Amino acid sequence: MKRSEINAALKEMESMIHKCGFHLPPFCGFTPEEWKSLGHEYDEIRDNMLGWDITDYGLGQFEKIGFSLITLRNGNVKMPGKYTKTYAEKLLYIREGQTAPMHYHWHKMEDIINRGGGNVLIRVYNSTDTGEFADTDVAVYCDGRAFTVPAGTQIKLKPGESITIKQNMYHDFELEPGIGPVLLGEVSMCNDDENDNRFYKPIGRFPMIEEDEEPYRLLCTEYPKA
Repeated sequence: MKRSEINAALKEMESMIHKCGFHLPPFCGFTPEEWKSLGHEYDEIRDNMLGWDITDYGLGQFEKIGFSLITLRNGNVKMPGKYTKTYAEKLLYIREGQTAPMHYHWHKMEDIINRGGGNVLIRVYNSTDTGEFADTDVAVYCDGRAFTVPAGTQIKLKPGESITIKQNMYHDFELEPGIGPVLLGEVSMCNDDENDNRFYKPIGRFPMIEEDEEPYRLLCTEYPKA
């Protein structure tokens, strides 16, 4: 992705967050220059990959496959003695036309919440022992309601609604067309993006960046050491 494309995506997500009345923690507003002078008091942000994250899954098709997100809080499965949080929280921003590819998590269970905007469609499958789609009904839990749906069903979440995604449950994201972008929340167990994503079709997770302008904000993979 070009840095200019990343900068534009960050600003667009900021605008949606403000529109939805959500307030970000101070570190989400730190400039690249400010990061150069920040010491070890901010190691939790560096070590746990808090902050901005723009992904095209390494495919170079951000307008079709990818989205913008912020990790607001997280523990660390590699350093549980230092960071004892067993939970994480994210914001995700998806434009019309964008999708997130089919995947599941081995260890993380999460709630996906529509925080505002249009409607999000989440397709669900159980997985087999070999990582294929299971042709079995899927147990779904949405805002205190338990029900089952056939494999491959899309669950529609309107603003305020949520779904629980359990371990080994395949899921993807797309938007209902014609209603507008969506701001999602994610409340989950500790997040480990480097080791706990099983994509149905093998892809990357973080973008390769072409530097065509100065960064507006640093991504969670770019912080300088203290």
